[in-house]
Amino acid sequence: MATMAFGLSSATLSCTNSLLSHKNTTFISSLKSHQRTLPCSLLGTKVFISKTERPVVIRTCHSQITCSASSSTLPAALLFDCDGVLVDTEKDGHRISFNDTFKEKELGVTWHVDLYGELLKIGGGKERMTAYFNKTGWPEKAPKSEEERKAFIAGLHKRKTELFMALIEKKLLPLRPGVAKLIDQALAEGVKVAVCSTSNEKAVSAIVSFLLGPERAEKIQIFAGDVVPRKKPDPAIYELAAKTLSVDPSSCVVIEDSGIGLAAAKAAGMKCIVTKSGYTADEDFQNADAVFDFIGDPPEERFDLAFCRSLLKQYVS
Repeated sequence: MATMAFGLSSATLSCTNSLLSHKNTTFISSLKSHQRTLPCSLLGTKVFISKTERPVVIRTCHSQITCSASSSTLPAALLFDCDGVLVDTEKDGHRISFNDTFKEKELGVTWHVDLYGELLKIGGGKERMTAYFNKTGWPEKAPKSEEERKAFIAGLHKRKTELFMALIEKKLLPLRPGVAKLIDQALAEGVKVAVCSTSNEKAVSAIVSFLLGPERAEKIQIFAGDVVPRKKPDPAIYELAAKTLSVDPSSCVVIEDSGIGLAAAKAAGMKCIVTKSGYTADEDFQNADAVFDFIGDPPEERFDLAFCRSLLKQYVS
């Protein structure tokens, strides 16, 4: 396939086999100057260059797209959201744990699958419960004063976290494909790795420790729960991570799965790759630097550390 011009620069695309049509959509904001071969899972995708308003639809072959780019500066840090990114926890993890807590406390409340999807637009479990009860009415067993209700919600959330951690410790919820691979690549290159989540810190620590293992866990910093006063889509947690890790926000690449997480990352001035999860597949990720179904392990790999590095370039060369 011939070289295609994108205004400021060009990418040379090569393939040899029959044309295929794919439904994947990838937003590529930039490429660095190394020979980049995108995995076959990306072929036939819509590619969006950040400096270009109109998408370029590339229909290609089985084998590969080879893109020429320049320089190879590594990200200073990879920052992962937890729920939906490390593990697809929401539907069969957090939601089940909330419902089991409500049942234990005899509150007469059940969050069904679609309802919980709507509630996920609110960052933080305590905030989620408070907003739900404010809208639908507080249970009869709930206290009346605002201060007592805060303590009531905190107690529910504490129990919910215990039930959720039990699920994680039993390894009933697996890591998403490619997570361990990408983290290992980053750590091997000296890239700092952190997890930034609105979930309870104990729950996030359990996921990192039990599913990623103690050797990785000791190298990963966790920013979670009430470590910041305002949760996603506010950028506070990503700003705190950059400050604590002593890195420039513009040198960070965030892996998120939701619209509110994407908004938080971009407001913090960071690059953001979205790996869609069960509840977020239909959200609007137009502002993302790239969008994939998952990270992936070979032979189903969608992207790797080299791709994260490529996003730090502001133009295609």
